[in-house]
Order: sequence, then structure tokens, then C-alpha cells
Amino acid sequence: MKYFNNILETIGNTPLVKLNRLTKDVDALVLSKVETTNPGNSVKDRMALQMIEDAEAKGWIKPGGTVIEGTSGNTGMGLALACIEKGYKLICTLADKQSKEKMDILRAMGAEVIVTPTNVEPDDPRSYYSVAKRLAEEIPNSFYVNQYDNESNAKAHYLSTGPEIWEQTEGKITHFVVGVGTGGTISGVGKYLKEKKPDVKIIGIDTYGSVFKKYHETGEFDENEIYPYVTEGIGEDILPKNVDFDIIDHFEKVTDKDAALYTRHLARKEGIFVGNSAGAAIAGILQIKDTFKPTDVVVVLFHDHGSRYVGKMFNDDWMKDRGFLETESNALGLIENHKDHSLVTAEPSETINSVVQKMQQFGISQIPVFNGAENVGSLTESLIFGALTKNSDALNNDVSSIMAKPFPFVEANSSSEEISNLIDKDQPAVLVNDKAGKTHIITQYDIIKAIK
Repeated sequence: MKYFNNILETIGNTPLVKLNRLTKDVDALVLSKVETTNPGNSVKDRMALQMIEDAEAKGWIKPGGTVIEGTSGNTGMGLALACIEKGYKLICTLADKQSKEKMDILRAMGAEVIVTPTNVEPDDPRSYYSVAKRLAEEIPNSFYVNQYDNESNAKAHYLSTGPEIWEQTEGKITHFVVGVGTGGTISGVGKYLKEKKPDVKIIGIDTYGSVFKKYHETGEFDENEIYPYVTEGIGEDILPKNVDFDIIDHFEKVTDKDAALYTRHLARKEGIFVGNSAGAAIAGILQIKDTFKPTDVVVVLFHDHGSRYVGKMFNDDWMKDRGFLETESNALGLIENHKDHSLVTAEPSETINSVVQKMQQFGISQIPVFNGAENVGSLTESLIFGALTKNSDALNNDVSSIMAKPFPFVEANSSSEEISNLIDKDQPAVLVNDKAGKTHIITQYDIIKAIK
């Protein structure tokens, strides 16, 4: 029989997956190291276990003890798995900008979660760093993990992630790209790869509001670089000891908006449901795409699973509130301004005069005709005008006597260009069903407004 003795033995050996659509304009082979297959669904499982085992070996924690850590969520999940297996209590401090899903998952795994304010200095007693340190001083037999400065963080990736990437690419890797937070992943993997192949380029993805890029390029810790940002898992307002700036060749900053949008694009265009830092990494690669050559093998690491961001980057309302989600250039985008309005329709048996009154009431010039749920025809101002010029009494006739062919239905993801090609003077509108099954009309006016 083939089985693992416990869940911790399933950590590592994650797949390398080729990217195809998002990187089609990148003149290189781009491979993603998808860390979501770890049991805690993130790369942090690797270093969480390493830090606990090294602490045990050094006598820093005894049986029945308490593990304490400030985390953005993923390290906490890895620690939770280790603590469950080894019998420790876990307390995690998280900044309030972290997603609710991360907090709920930690609580589900038995961790005590303490939420702290985001917009405070690192040395403020309310910060998640300071609260974790204080608890470790107050609670007997406790171990403050301190992933930012704990050398076991980078060690885990030097021992596992780096060798895996080297073996999976058969040593052909030319660039390693990853978002930088604590610095353990980029420093551990980077050290291993540089030892194997000194000319490998190690590229860190940073965010606006973080100090990494400027410090790397100038050696200056500029507090003016620090301001709030929403991208999760990367960037810092401190300099963690795990960030080995000598190993990193380049930092590329990515905006919150681009990071969020490409997180969504990864799911919809590559079928890879991963987190916010992965979107930032892809956006960063596209920003520097001109630096790659056809013979290059670029490996980008995806830290965590998209399920931890369903209330944020994968939530349309959250994205729109921050100005990240623009009107979609498809059928659903074209109905954005009237999506909450009910479709005005006519029946074959009602009078033309009744339809004219509806047109006047709602300020419209075309109406689809439905017989129950069946789309059977259409009426337009020009059609009614033509009927009246031939017979002034036509207003009393049934709609069915003059109605034209039905407006066709289009798919919700039909592009604006495809819809534009369908709409002309003979067919002035199309119909579409939204995600809830509600029918809407798309007219020439909607197309004009979208172009404008």
C-alpha cells in the first residue's frame, strides 16, 4: 500500500505548469511552480514545518507549548498543520487588511486569531509584529516564530523548493520570478540556483508602498516609500533578515490594480486559481517581457490558493469599489448602465398603439416581442412608421400583423466587436441573458456609448 504517515509528509513536490495565454507575447518559455498542491495550499507549508522542527531541535519549544506568529495568513496555515500534528497551541496575529477567508481558515484549523490594525508603524505596540512579540514574552513555554528573521525560512526553500525547480527544468532555468514578502522563498531558491548556475537571474516582485525596490537599488531605507497598499503577501515596511539583497538581480514594482486583475486573469485564462501575489508576479513578467529571449526558461512561483481571496480580488463589488474593475468589453459590459432595469417587451396579441405608448413612456425605439417565454418577433419605430404611412388605422392592429423577425440572442461573453457586427439598420438590437438568467437588450446606443 502507498500512503503517507501524516499530512506533513505531503508537503513539497509541487507541479511545474506551462503558461500559454497570458504569456503568449513573452518570447520565452514561462513555467509556473504551483504551490497550491501543498496540504495548506501554499508555499508557506515548507518553511512553517522547517521552522518548527528546527525550533524543536534547538530546544526552543517543549511539548505542550504555544507557537506564536504574526502572519498574512499562509504561514499561519502551515504552522497550524504542524501544530496539529505535533500537539502545540497556535496563536496568530494578522493585520486587518488580510482577507476574511484567511482568518476563517486559521480559526477552522484551531488557531487563535488576533486581528490588529494595518496602518500603524511596525514598532507600534498595536502592530501584528509587536503583539506577537509581546504574547511570546508573556506566555510560558511559547515560541515566537518570527518568519521575517528566522533563518529556517530561507533554509526550507534552499533544501526543497530550489532543488525541485532545478530538477524539473533539468537545469535549463534562466530566470526565477517571485513576489517578495518575508524573503525566504526568493533567498533560499535564489541561493540554490545561483550555486548551480551563477548566471540565473533572480527577480523579485514588489508593490508600491513597499521599501524593497528602492533599498535594493540605492541602499536607502526611504520611509517616504511606505504607504498603505492592498496587494497581499508581498512588499514590506521593514527589511526582513531573510531578504538576501545580494542574491536578487532586480525588483519590479506592480500596482495593486494590475496585481488584482491578473489574479483574476490567471483563473479565467489559464485555469489556475491562485492568489494575489501570483497576479502581481505575472503582471511583473509582462512589464519586463522585452528582456527575455526565445531560449529563456522563466519559472514563476505561485504562492497560494485563490479560495483565500474570493471576498476580495474575485469579488466584482470589491474590485469596483477600488476602481480596479473596468466595464467589461463584452455583452455584460454593454448592459452595465441598465442591468438593473426590467426588459420592456410586447405580446403578439396587443395593439400597436399599446407598443407606441410603451416606447414613449420608457424612451425606447425598439421592443422585443415575446409569446410567453418564447422570443417570437420585434418592433421598431421605423417599422411602426412604415405601417402607419400605409394605413392610418394600423395603430389598432395586433403587433403580430407587422412584427419583424426576433432580435437574436448572443452569448454573455460575446465581444463588443462581435455584437457591433450583428447590429445594423435591419437588426438594431440583440438580446442577452445575464448570469442570473435575466434577459436584457443591447442597442446601437449601447455600442455608441461603449465606444465613446
